[in-house]
Amino acid sequence: MWSSKFSQNALAGLTTSFALVPECIAFALVAHLNPLAGLYGAFFICTLTALFGGRPGMISGAAGSMAVVIVALVAQHGLQYFLATAVLSGAIMLLFGLLRLGKLVSMVPHPVMLGFVNGLAIVIAWSQLQHFKADGAWLQGVALAWMGGLVLLTMAIVYLVPRVTKALPPALVAILSVGVLSQMLHLPVRTLGDMAHIAGGLPQFALPAVPMDLETLRIVLPYAALMAMVGLLETLLTFNLTDEITGTRGLPDRECVALGVANVTSGLFGGMGGCAMIGQTMINLGSGGRTRVSGVVAGVMILLFILFLSPWIERIPLAALVGVMFVVSQQTFAWSSLQVLGKVPRHDALLIVAVTAITVATDLATAVLCGIVIAALSFAWRHAREIRADITVANGVKTYTLHGTLFFASIAQFNDLFDPQEDPQQVTLDCRHLRLVDHSAVVAVAALSERYAKAGKMLQVLHLSQRCAALLQRSGAMATV
Repeated sequence: MWSSKFSQNALAGLTTSFALVPECIAFALVAHLNPLAGLYGAFFICTLTALFGGRPGMISGAAGSMAVVIVALVAQHGLQYFLATAVLSGAIMLLFGLLRLGKLVSMVPHPVMLGFVNGLAIVIAWSQLQHFKADGAWLQGVALAWMGGLVLLTMAIVYLVPRVTKALPPALVAILSVGVLSQMLHLPVRTLGDMAHIAGGLPQFALPAVPMDLETLRIVLPYAALMAMVGLLETLLTFNLTDEITGTRGLPDRECVALGVANVTSGLFGGMGGCAMIGQTMINLGSGGRTRVSGVVAGVMILLFILFLSPWIERIPLAALVGVMFVVSQQTFAWSSLQVLGKVPRHDALLIVAVTAITVATDLATAVLCGIVIAALSFAWRHAREIRADITVANGVKTYTLHGTLFFASIAQFNDLFDPQEDPQQVTLDCRHLRLVDHSAVVAVAALSERYAKAGKMLQVLHLSQRCAALLQRSGAMATV
């Protein structure tokens, strides 16, 4: 049993490594870096997070979301400042994990998660279209026909292999089959070697050659903070998705610590920064990768590609990798979310669509932050309208029994419930069913007492929590609590 699981996870890691190579090369080129920087980053980040992280089965590497962030830095200040930025962003990630802030991901609403998954699936598929171009122009004629045909063949193999056997990862079978076919028939197709040559040596340790002063910190800190935020966000969201798929619970804070250490190490050895990669994670999980073995194998294979296997790896047709990524995109998209759009509350449906669109139009970090803000505003708007009062009058005393939540957004509705000018001399505010959740609520109750006092009337507040009562009495605005 152990041998079977080890083999399954090792094959999953091998499959994932094939998918990591073109992505990391592409991301390095986007950032105007040597492709080896992306591959070195993938080796360190994938291996170290697999060994020490809190989410076995999740794959991390040099990520495009972080590459986009540092394009301007590399263009203006060069490679060494980028490496310093990678090290500092890793330190920020490490601190985030040590402070046990990984639990903050639980604040991301489920509709935002669905939008994130759907948007990323679209981005994965859309990014593959660049491989249908050569020298900036779209492929045409025979070249386009072979490219499209091999992509479809790859996808067909991925879908059909599970019906024949579950012993081998479908993506691995597809990549190897299409690769052998193209070599045997000498097909005129673009290969991984057409993107870049990946042969190289062992990564060398070196401190970033930048001045260790405040001016350097001023340059790199904004980029490092943005890289860390993007990396942590994408990692924790992919972490949640992996938890759902595997039906297990990982350790988010441990994952953040491992990711921080991996980024620091990558920067010190000339590699890119990185984070969890949802496409490669889906390939790994779909191939049966569930343990640390798959991630370690994927990372180590990247290094072996660089050192020894580059002549073979560079012969892999891009069409095979594109076909696999198209399948990943299809399997990543939460198709069930389309069915529930008409069944969930309208604000949740709009949130799913909005986050999906923002992810495609901008980037993951912007989309998720916008989604959280939209969800928070929607929550505040709905709860602000739920505050109400049951009013009774007995023995000349008017009693307001409030229900709901009093916070910054419900203050206006709260104030509209009272009429100090028309109310009797004695007024009671019963707060047993009222929740005061922020300072604005305390100030509102104090201000209401002051309004009654100016009208020459007394407001008595009952059943207020000890904490809020103490705050109100300290303010000096309450007549009686």
